[in-house]
Amino acid sequence: MSTDMGKTCTAGRAPGTEEPPDTRIPAAGGEDRHRLTALQGLAALSLDAMASVAYGPESIVLVLAAAGAYGLGFTLPVTVAIAALLAVLVASYRQVIAAFPDGGGSYAVAGRHLGRRTSLVAAASLILDYVLNVAVSVTAGVAALTSAFPGLYGERVWICLGVLLLVTAVNLRGVVESAKAFLVPTAVFVGSILAMVVVGLFRDAPVSTASATGHASTLGEGATAVGALLLLKAFAAGCSALTGVEAVANAVPSFRAPAARRAQRTEVALGALLGVMLIGLSVLIGRFHLQPVEGVTVLAQLADASFGHNAAFYVVQFATMVLLALAANTSFGGLPVLMSLLARDNHLPHVFALKADRQVHRHGVVWLALVSAVLLVFSGGDTNTLVPLFAIGVFIGFTLCQLGMVRHWYALRPRGWQGKAVLNGFGAVLTGVSAVVVTATKFTEGAWLVVVALPLLVLGFEKVHRAYAEIGERLELGRIPQAPHRSRSLVVVPVSGLSRLTSQALTAARSLGDEVIAVTVTHPSPEDRDAAEALRRDWELWKFGVELTELSPETRSLGRPLSEYVRKLARTHPGSQVTVLIPETEPAHLWQRLLQNQRGSVVAHAVRRDTDAVICRLRFRLTAEAR
Repeated sequence: MSTDMGKTCTAGRAPGTEEPPDTRIPAAGGEDRHRLTALQGLAALSLDAMASVAYGPESIVLVLAAAGAYGLGFTLPVTVAIAALLAVLVASYRQVIAAFPDGGGSYAVAGRHLGRRTSLVAAASLILDYVLNVAVSVTAGVAALTSAFPGLYGERVWICLGVLLLVTAVNLRGVVESAKAFLVPTAVFVGSILAMVVVGLFRDAPVSTASATGHASTLGEGATAVGALLLLKAFAAGCSALTGVEAVANAVPSFRAPAARRAQRTEVALGALLGVMLIGLSVLIGRFHLQPVEGVTVLAQLADASFGHNAAFYVVQFATMVLLALAANTSFGGLPVLMSLLARDNHLPHVFALKADRQVHRHGVVWLALVSAVLLVFSGGDTNTLVPLFAIGVFIGFTLCQLGMVRHWYALRPRGWQGKAVLNGFGAVLTGVSAVVVTATKFTEGAWLVVVALPLLVLGFEKVHRAYAEIGERLELGRIPQAPHRSRSLVVVPVSGLSRLTSQALTAARSLGDEVIAVTVTHPSPEDRDAAEALRRDWELWKFGVELTELSPETRSLGRPLSEYVRKLARTHPGSQVTVLIPETEPAHLWQRLLQNQRGSVVAHAVRRDTDAVICRLRFRLTAEAR
C-alpha cells in the first residue's frame, strides 16, 4: 500500500524509464554479494555484545564493592550465572533463527505466540535498546579517548557526533561494507582480550598497578554482608554484557543463503567468544584481588596487571576505545530490519520497508542516526547519563522472547520439547527478574524515561496501524473494485504569461482532456492590472482556441483562488475528472533553481490540500538548444 495519498503524475519523462533509488530491486544474481557471511555477520552484528565486556564485569564489581573486599569475592559466581543465562539465550535465539528466518527476533516470536500487542511491546523495547546502544557505545568510546587525551574533554559532544556520522556513512554503503570496515577492529579487540586473559592466568601477582596508582578506591569500608538483593543487583547490572545477543536473530535476512544456518553459526560463535571473555576477565579480577577505583576502568587495571604498563597495555586500551565507539554498528545492522518488519505489518510508515541498491534500509539508518544524535546532544556526551536507560529494553525483549518460545514448544511439541521449554522458561524468569531489578534500582536515575517511552511507542504503532486500516478500507484493498470506465475530463492550466511554455502546456492539456480551461489570477494593483491587460490582449491576438478565465481575488493569493475554482468546477461538472496541469521549467543547472519563483509548487500544494483533482506537472527542460 502506498503511503502517498495525493494523485500526481509527472510529464516530461516516459513512465518506467526511471525509478527512485530506494525502490530499485537488484537482480537476483547480485543480491548475495550485498549480504553477510557468518564471519562478516560476527563483525557487523556482534560489536555491541563484544564491547560489553568492557563494562559488564565492571558493572558487577561496582555493585559488589558496596560490600567491601568480601563482596568482590562473589564476582566469579555472579559472572558464571550470567554466562549460564548467556548460554540459555544463545540456544534460544538459535531456535528463534530457525523458526523465524525473516528476522525480527522477539518481535516475531511474540507476534506469533503472545499476541499482536505483546509483540509491539517487544518491538518498542528493542527500538529503545538499539537507539540507546548507539548513544552509549559512542559516548563510552569517546570517554576512553578523552581519558587518554584530557584536552579533548570539552569537545566530546562534537567528537561523538563525528563518530556517529562515520558509522552512519559506512552503513549507508551497505551492511557488507560495514562488516568489512569493522572486521579488523573486532579481531584486534577479541585477540587482545583473549591474550590478556591467557597471559594473566600465568601471573601470580599483578605486573603493574601504575594505572590505578593515585586514584581513590570506591570499595566499601567495613561491609561484609552479601545479601540476595545485592547479588540480584550485581546480576542485573552484569547482564548489560548480554546486550546485542539478539541482534543476529533480528537481522537474519541480511545473511547470505542459507541465511538461517549462517545466522545460527554467528549466534553460537558470538555466545562462545562472549562467554569465554566474561569468565576469563572475572577469573583475573579474583586472581589479582582487583579493587574498583575512580577514573580508571576495570579493564584498564586488568591490562596493566597482565601485560604491564607498556605497549600491550595501550593496544588493549586503543582497541577497546575503537570497538566501543563502533559498537553502535550492531544497532545499524538490526534496527532497520526490525523497522522494515514493523512497516510490513503496518505499524510504521511503509517508507521504512524500502531498500536501496546495496540492500540497505536507508530510511531506517538515517532515522536511527538522527534520534541518536539528539540523545548525544541531550546527554552532553556523558555515558553515565545514558547507562541507566540502557538495559531495561533488552531484558523486556529477552523475557518476551523466552516466553514466546515456551509457547512455541508447547504448540509444536517436537521430540524433547519439555526440556527446551523448561530452559526457555528458566531464562524468562531470570531476565524478567533482571528487568524488574534494573527498573527499580535505576528508576530515579532516569529509567523512568524508558517506562514512559515504552507505552508511547506502542501507542504510536497502534495509531499508524489504525491509519493504514482506514486507508485500506477507503481504497477497498483486498476486494475486487468496480470496472474502470471513461469519464469526461476537464484540464485546468494555470498561466501567468504567453510563452513557449504556455504553448507546450496547452498542447499537452488538449491531448489529456475533453475540455481545456486556461486560468490566470490577477490582482487590482496597477502593475498587475497592466500585466493582465497585456496578457488579455496577446491572448486575443494568439487565437489558440482556448478561452482565458480570469480570477480576481481580494487578497494577493495564488494557490487558494485556483483551488476554490477547481472545487467549483467539480461541483458544477459532477462525474467529470478535473486535472490541473502545471507547466514548469527545468533549469539546465542545479543552481539555477534558485532563480525560479516556485509558483508551480504553491499551486500544486494548494490544489492537493483542498481538492481531489489530479495534479500533473509538465517539466520543460531548458537545454542549450531550448534557450
